[in-house]
Amino acid sequence: MGRAFEFRKARKMKRWSAMSKAFTRIGKDIVMAVKEGGPDPDSNSRLRAVIQNAKSVNMPKDNVERAIKRASDKSLGDYKEVLFEGYAPHGIAILVETATDNNTRTVANVRSYFNKCNGNMGTSGSVEFMFDHTCNFRIPTEGTDPEELELELIDFGAEEVFVDDDGILIYGPFESFGAIQKELENRGLEILSSGFERIPQVTKAISEEEAADVEKLLEKLEEDDDVQNVYHSMEE
Repeated sequence: MGRAFEFRKARKMKRWSAMSKAFTRIGKDIVMAVKEGGPDPDSNSRLRAVIQNAKSVNMPKDNVERAIKRASDKSLGDYKEVLFEGYAPHGIAILVETATDNNTRTVANVRSYFNKCNGNMGTSGSVEFMFDHTCNFRIPTEGTDPEELELELIDFGAEEVFVDDDGILIYGPFESFGAIQKELENRGLEILSSGFERIPQVTKAISEEEAADVEKLLEKLEEDDDVQNVYHSMEE
């Protein structure tokens, strides 16, 4: 098992966001996908992926259809994806992915969280290089040999394939998302969910008391409506 497996196992031990927060995140993803590639999932691979993710968190079909229709309205503003970087207390690197329609508000909020929790928001590029930007897919385990699949998907960019309680997980570089998605679809394999993650190249072990300081910052960031994902280099 590689770093992607260990990262996924550690993430699963964390508290999952409330359902309403998950729906909000997916709603923004739908808007960005439709604005980028149109409202037809057959011709918009990014939108297909978002719809799969909506199903995986049991988002009602009516909600998805309303979000697509709303996103198709040209008068609706778009969300901009902005990445923030910095350090939590005790030298823990932090990456914050946001989707915002008001960057001034988001910058101010994120900076305030770092300041209030004794962290430091950095400049662009100060932390991002410490994380590998990856894509991932989850498919059912039935009828598929993970080891054989891994060998067959290497040519499409897959780097790690493993099984957990939720199915077969496939990881590859961020740039391989389209190629892996297309190959899975060509094989007729059901994609239960897909997405992107940033895996720390090196993690740092700290004490329980120090970890509590870091968790305060992580919780504030994750509670913000503009924040989509938060990644860190703290050893779980």
